[in-house]
Amino acid sequence: MKSYVFPGNIEEEILQINNGQIPYMRTAAFSALVKESEQMMLQLINCKKGKVIFYTASGTGAMEAVVTNFVTLKKKAFIISGGSFGHRWKSLCDYYACPNEIFEVPFARDIDYDKLESAIIESQPDVFLCQHHETSTGQLFNLKKISDICHKYNVSLVVDVISSFLADPLDMDALGIDICITSSQKGLNIAPGLSLIVLAESVQNLPYARKGYYFDFAENLKNLERGQTPYSPATTLFMQLHARLKMDIEKGTDAIVDEVRNKAHYFRSLCKKNGWEVPAEVPSNCITGFFVHKNGDILFNELLKQDIYIMPGGTPHYFRVSHLGVQSKEDLDELAARIKEIENYKLN
Repeated sequence: MKSYVFPGNIEEEILQINNGQIPYMRTAAFSALVKESEQMMLQLINCKKGKVIFYTASGTGAMEAVVTNFVTLKKKAFIISGGSFGHRWKSLCDYYACPNEIFEVPFARDIDYDKLESAIIESQPDVFLCQHHETSTGQLFNLKKISDICHKYNVSLVVDVISSFLADPLDMDALGIDICITSSQKGLNIAPGLSLIVLAESVQNLPYARKGYYFDFAENLKNLERGQTPYSPATTLFMQLHARLKMDIEKGTDAIVDEVRNKAHYFRSLCKKNGWEVPAEVPSNCITGFFVHKNGDILFNELLKQDIYIMPGGTPHYFRVSHLGVQSKEDLDELAARIKEIENYKLN
């Protein structure tokens, strides 16, 4: 199988972690594993005095936790919506009756940062919700410009870095981000099912709203002091996470990001060669979104028959290829050749 989705192909030593007996989690050994994972995570995202909450949940679960515990403390949220994941912030805020205002960004376009600043001045929110990388379009937003605006007008900054963490440069302390969200199946490239919330020191001692039971920040933080979660964790996923973080610490974030960037740039050169349009104005290293010319209606299923997974994009003839996970230039050459072959099929 060749996987160009989330997760991508995973190293055998990580996969083998799932093949043994599952250890009991309420032990000193498991607590040590969780605490070590927290410290490695904080090092990779550069949040020196941060804390990490681990949930056995998807990234949307972590987004919901942020809304129920943190955003509901605020008077008004300001939301960047550049695609389906940006709009998910809007849906969550509406669901929990959080006053909010949305700033729409066209498909695969960058933000107009001057207009954004003007909108912030007019809106006067006290929390800003955005994606670093809008995964549905491939567009990467400029967190430095967003952060500067937020700090200028005293707006708390919450960023979904689910698909940019370990794919694009990210320094939580330098940017002054209050909360980051990520999950296991993208930059960490292990099985889906874990989401992680990184809390900067600036937001650790707040009287959280506590409007949810399972996702309660205070309860989770209290248990994490002893290296545990309040409820049964996905034990083998924690073990995979610990192993992955050790590998990432040894390699270093700069080397990891460079590796992903090189794969992205190489595949985009193949897109250019084949005349496939890459619409993102500022594409993330994480994925390449591209339009094929013909046979987009059959491409996804034809590749599945060949045991190749890519992501449909929700727009006719638009597809996305991830550059996370085990992936060589030869793999990308073969993928492009297969796509071109299907594109050139003559249908009866």
